[in-house]
Amino acid sequence: MPSISFEFFPPKTDEQRAQLDRAAQLLKTHKPEYASVTFGAGGSTLSYTGDTVARLHRQHGLNVAPHLSCVGGTRAELGALLDSYREAGYRRIVALRGDLPSGMATPGDFRYAAELVSFIREHSGEYFHIEVAAYPEIHPQADDALADLHHFKAKIDAGANGAITQYFFNPDAYFRFVDDVRRLGVTVPIVPGIMPIANYSQLKRFSDMCGAEIPRWIAKRMQAHGDDAESVRGLGAEVVAQLCRRLLQGGAPGLHFYTLNRAKATQSVLEQLS
Repeated sequence: MPSISFEFFPPKTDEQRAQLDRAAQLLKTHKPEYASVTFGAGGSTLSYTGDTVARLHRQHGLNVAPHLSCVGGTRAELGALLDSYREAGYRRIVALRGDLPSGMATPGDFRYAAELVSFIREHSGEYFHIEVAAYPEIHPQADDALADLHHFKAKIDAGANGAITQYFFNPDAYFRFVDDVRRLGVTVPIVPGIMPIANYSQLKRFSDMCGAEIPRWIAKRMQAHGDDAESVRGLGAEVVAQLCRRLLQGGAPGLHFYTLNRAKATQSVLEQLS
């Protein structure tokens, strides 16, 4: 099995914390290379990421990769965060631009992920392995496909070691993206982000927000199952496992699963793969 990694988000209630612990407990049996934790923008949520990363590291023995975002962070705050992560022994960072929350006028001291990557290198040298985001189906706010490729290359040129993609269901989009950036001289590993399907209406909502395309044949087959959650999960596992096989056969260096803090859908895919 190639390298796998999991993404979690910071829980905010005791119930959500218990849910995260259950998911981590089950998923760590698959021996992931690391677990990443998303970054909440603005103030109090800064600590949620740190708390969650510490929990996964100490309690579950996972290698961790906190997300770091340009949004709402000053150079001093982000520098202090990097120092605390280094002190805790974490070796990976996922560096993102992040989305500006509504009502927040300024993005902080950095506008783009490439600037954040440069800052991490300037501040911490080569200590951290830095992952950045890639968009096989083009970033929803990009001017055009070519501009998007050059923005991606700028993040790698700034010092990123690898990339994780936004999720997608069309493997050709991934292979085309990799070919395009290789032609620009980018050589780092580009790991496909995988979204297991547990709930079709939730998937559709996420996909509309982030610009990930759900192929019509998947949508139609999902809709045919209506509210039958078990059938939706079964079909979802089959579709996503098929996608993963195709990606790995085509040379993808690993798989990064967006778990949504639940284990079942991700495990169903991994069981089909093994």
